[in-house]
Amino acid sequence: MQKSSSKTIIAIAAIALAGFGLTGCSAGESAGSTGSSDSGDVAAPEAAADLMGEWKQTNSQSDDAYQAATITADEITIYWVSNGGDSKSLYWAGTYEAPTEPGAFSWDSENDTSQTDSAMLASGDPSKTFTFDNDEISYEASALGTTTTVRLARE
Repeated sequence: MQKSSSKTIIAIAAIALAGFGLTGCSAGESAGSTGSSDSGDVAAPEAAADLMGEWKQTNSQSDDAYQAATITADEITIYWVSNGGDSKSLYWAGTYEAPTEPGAFSWDSENDTSQTDSAMLASGDPSKTFTFDNDEISYEASALGTTTTVRLARE
């Protein structure tokens, strides 16, 4: 009986050791995949923001009247929007310079007067400074003697 008892203990020990070996392999793979994921996050540099697309004013005093912008690869166009979006008047058409590094940045947009000269509500400024920070674009807009900082968020 002692012999079968010893064989049973040895069999249990062998199964336990085999289980630990498999768990060790499994844990090693898991730790390795976690490590590679972490090192992938660390090794991947943060990309510059992509601002192309549609933007809408967040600090308008009216749900029915606001400014909306479209940014393409090289141009920013801003409209005064009213009547729930049924009416649009050009405010700004100018150059856009995409950021080359991550984080906050500013760019000076040159007015495309071929578009703005004939628009009654367009800015007559030769250039306008835009700032991008914390997923928001801001700039100063003037109309009827009042200057306001306009804040845009991506739609």
